[in-house]
Amino acid sequence: FGRMKPVIVVHGGAGRIFKEREEGSRAGVVRAALQGYDILKQGGSALDAVEEAVRSMEDDPHFNAGCGSVLNEKGEVEMDAIIMDGKNLDSGAVSAVKCIANPIKLARLVMEKTKHMLLTDHGAHLFAQAMGIPETPGEKLITKRSWERWRKNLEPDSNPEEIQKDLGTVGAVAIDSEGNVACATSTGGLSNKLIGRVGDTACIGSGGYADNCSGATSTTGHGESIMKVVLARLILYHMEQGMSPEMAADTALDYMKTRVGGLGGVIVVNNSGEWAARFSTKQMSWATVKDDQLHYGIYPGERHTKSVDEALVSESEGF
Repeated sequence: FGRMKPVIVVHGGAGRIFKEREEGSRAGVVRAALQGYDILKQGGSALDAVEEAVRSMEDDPHFNAGCGSVLNEKGEVEMDAIIMDGKNLDSGAVSAVKCIANPIKLARLVMEKTKHMLLTDHGAHLFAQAMGIPETPGEKLITKRSWERWRKNLEPDSNPEEIQKDLGTVGAVAIDSEGNVACATSTGGLSNKLIGRVGDTACIGSGGYADNCSGATSTTGHGESIMKVVLARLILYHMEQGMSPEMAADTALDYMKTRVGGLGGVIVVNNSGEWAARFSTKQMSWATVKDDQLHYGIYPGERHTKSVDEALVSESEGF
């Protein structure tokens, strides 16, 4: 064992990333990828690596997950998250959860401490209490940016659809040294969404899927479109038919666009450690580490490369 070279890929959401948030988004995905890779380098599991990478982005207010999540129609944060283990297809998810800082941790507990796969709203809240997860006051998760956007969307002439393009679900996929794959995805959902709306993120096969037989993927973009085509599972299906991660991602995204007019982005790793980060939106922040090399970007065709050591130095200097 221990023959596989570990790989991690993360995304910070597809959509339109406003200029003033570009640096923060880049730094955030790079930090998440480095933290996840650190676990893999030490022989840790893909599952721990993706959970840690996503937790890092939930704690970063630049992203629409955890702290920094967008608000529903009533001005509250309701979050969805999923995690999946490619070894045995175990998965845990939560939807419409409020007042916890890290929904991805709760999803992991659902997977490991219950016989269920998805807990929602009040039930998820009770389970979090039973597991001793500290409650975070709802307003602690609300950033000025989310609040201003929510207020603006309430105006009679506003077009939430337009503002929606800046989505920012976060996710991670990884393969560890034993060849196990995993995925994790977390989001605050759509701004000004109806109370109780659940998007693709909490849904297995849509927001993410992981299977050692083919690979792992995490998605971002217009949730309802992603659900219609079961995007994550569709990508793995294409890989099972012999496509490379990049080809499978592009084919599935293209299908979603032509069939239901939906835009999004995906990260993929296959069971031999090849990876891809692809999107049909204007932008998607992403980062990956493989062979001690970090790659990252936001725009189509953009790809910066640094050695991990170099990246860790600039990381400690705050970019």
